[in-house]
Amino acid sequence: MEKKRFTRTAIACALMALAGAAQADVSQRVEALLRQMTLDEKVGQLNQLSGKDFSTGPGSGKVRDIERDIRDGRIGSMLNIRGAAETRRVQALALQSRLHIPLLFGLDVIHGYRTVFPVPLGEAASWDLDAIEESARIAAREASAAGVHWTFAPMVDIGRDPRWGRVMEGAGEDTYLGSRIAAARVRGFQGTKLGGLESVMATAKHFAGYGAALAGRDYNAVDMSEHQLYETYLPPFKAAVDAGVATFMNSFNTLNGIPATGNAMLQRDILKGRWGFKGFVVSDWGSVREMVVHGYANDLPDAAAKAITAGSDMDMESSAYASSLANLVRSGRVDVKLVDDAVRRVLTKKFELGLFDDPYRFSDPAREKAALADPRHRAAARRIAAESMVLLKNDGGALPLRKDARSIAVIGPLADARRDLEGGWIVDSNAATMASLVDAVRTHAGPGTRVAYAAGCDVACRGTDGFAAALDLARAADVVVLAVGESWDMSGEAKSRADIGLPGRQAELFDALKAIGKTPVVVIMAGRPLIFENVAQGANAILYAWHPGSEGGNAIADVLFGDVNPSAKLPMTFPRNMGQIPIGYQQYQTGRPVLDNGNSVYRSAYIDSPNTPRYAFGHGLSYTTFAYGDLRLSSTRMTPDGKITLQFTLTNSGRVAGAEVVQFYLRDPVASVVRPVKELKGFQRIALKPGERRTVNFTVDRDTLSFFDRKLAWGAEPGTFELMVGSASDDIRLRQTIELTGP
Repeated sequence: MEKKRFTRTAIACALMALAGAAQADVSQRVEALLRQMTLDEKVGQLNQLSGKDFSTGPGSGKVRDIERDIRDGRIGSMLNIRGAAETRRVQALALQSRLHIPLLFGLDVIHGYRTVFPVPLGEAASWDLDAIEESARIAAREASAAGVHWTFAPMVDIGRDPRWGRVMEGAGEDTYLGSRIAAARVRGFQGTKLGGLESVMATAKHFAGYGAALAGRDYNAVDMSEHQLYETYLPPFKAAVDAGVATFMNSFNTLNGIPATGNAMLQRDILKGRWGFKGFVVSDWGSVREMVVHGYANDLPDAAAKAITAGSDMDMESSAYASSLANLVRSGRVDVKLVDDAVRRVLTKKFELGLFDDPYRFSDPAREKAALADPRHRAAARRIAAESMVLLKNDGGALPLRKDARSIAVIGPLADARRDLEGGWIVDSNAATMASLVDAVRTHAGPGTRVAYAAGCDVACRGTDGFAAALDLARAADVVVLAVGESWDMSGEAKSRADIGLPGRQAELFDALKAIGKTPVVVIMAGRPLIFENVAQGANAILYAWHPGSEGGNAIADVLFGDVNPSAKLPMTFPRNMGQIPIGYQQYQTGRPVLDNGNSVYRSAYIDSPNTPRYAFGHGLSYTTFAYGDLRLSSTRMTPDGKITLQFTLTNSGRVAGAEVVQFYLRDPVASVVRPVKELKGFQRIALKPGERRTVNFTVDRDTLSFFDRKLAWGAEPGTFELMVGSASDDIRLRQTIELTGP
């Protein structure tokens, strides 16, 4: 045994030595190249422009000869160029430049390339880090085969306002869950190391605070305390750094009056200073130029000077660096050392990707064809989509559906949707290859079941002309499935909504079905939490499917008919009405909390609405039941350098196999800074057969109990702490108190 342990240690040390030697070699090659570069060539490496085929932001209005600029070494990276043949053609232009420096090709591969997975918020509902990493791995495999080196994902912004359309791209409202998912997505995209043929560089975005845009309005200002920034919004970015993320993207917003693109505190002090980030920072689309519009910079040269000084290394689509940076250095306003540092960071990634050794290594048409046609990818998309769907309600066992029903009516504006299944930020949509929900219901239902379809209205649902045909079908059916929600382009970037109710008159279609005595099983597709009070109160069963991806129709049917037992949990709180927004489970204790929902007089409460959410963070049902019991602690007292093990028994007390996401929460009742009433500190996804039981453990240490104090120092304070375990933030099953003793 000792010999084996020694051998493993020796191998690990040898691998570390090789990695160190490889990094030293990269550093030497970067410095040698840097010494050969002119100032104009250096600036070129910091200039990123979009290809002509399609755009992901507003144009600058300038006409450019991009191919000439590439040959002249004036562009270091292109985005929105894809495909093995096209990336190979454009890369050949870069190799005509004086120093033959290859281009980086970037693309918004947000939740899949050819194979589309659920929107990231939907995937986060799975709470399955392995599945989330797997979907990013498949996306990287397909994108890298198409010549893409770099994805502008994951978005790790914490989002607590569902009016903000970009909650679709993130992991929801919770800092702990968001941090774990950020690391999983980075690992999935990048693999074990940069340079692998099936990996792409990941980007942690948007740095920072973008998810707190005022009123949930995209690109809006952000105003928050430093304490809130450190406690809530920065940790997922730090998790991405710890996972080895290659690049960061700054954000469009101002943070306390300073545009993030020109914010040295964020980029120099925290990211590159305190966190020691060695990768590079790219601006968001045009965000350098937009500092002029913000009123923070006088003109484009002033914006370029402020961006590079603050630590923004690469300029995406502003042409501010290309037009101004060399002159700023020559005039003495910008120190050339800042330019050298930025170029060094960009070149390092190009060397690590192996582009100097083989600029075409990712542009292989044969590999591209094989990767994009791999049937295993679609199978994974179907499995992960089903695992991401949240069963919000299931009164009276309305689900799963019986496959031997005589007739099923599938009704609603999204019942026969295909493109809408995928959601926003799609690279390579092919709706012809997808099964809609009604297609999948026909496939899943028994041979004797009649399946009929009527839309009732389109997604906008401005009128009721189609209701009558839908109601006629419903009257003749034994089972009614109603599919409602958002179209694919109602959430995402620039898709903030002042009213997040079901669009148009969709809710009236549900009411009309109820009025004729048909209570439908409701499937909701969306990229964000929606408000649907009449449905929540009147339906027997509600399945929240999000925008589930390429295999979404099949995956929904898998869950509806019980081929898959739902296990997902909400990563965001669902409000009852617009007036509750923003709402979340991590509220800070007030001096007048609501202790009794029946008594809100002189309390921090609304007088015209219940003060609880419609569906709480962590909520999600199953076709089986789970019992929590036998809570045990290794000790109820802990020293600052000690640990406590929390242990309990989870039992599948129902009749079918299923998975439960057990959630571990903490409350610090008294501290030098008021703490939230509840904080997620751990979770585990556990699959059990009927009657099976499992011992579950969570470890509590000093870090578990720590927080940022008034001076932004991270640490734990002596005192009592309440430990809670449950099935959701509002469904706590077990509690116990511990004490942290003084130093």
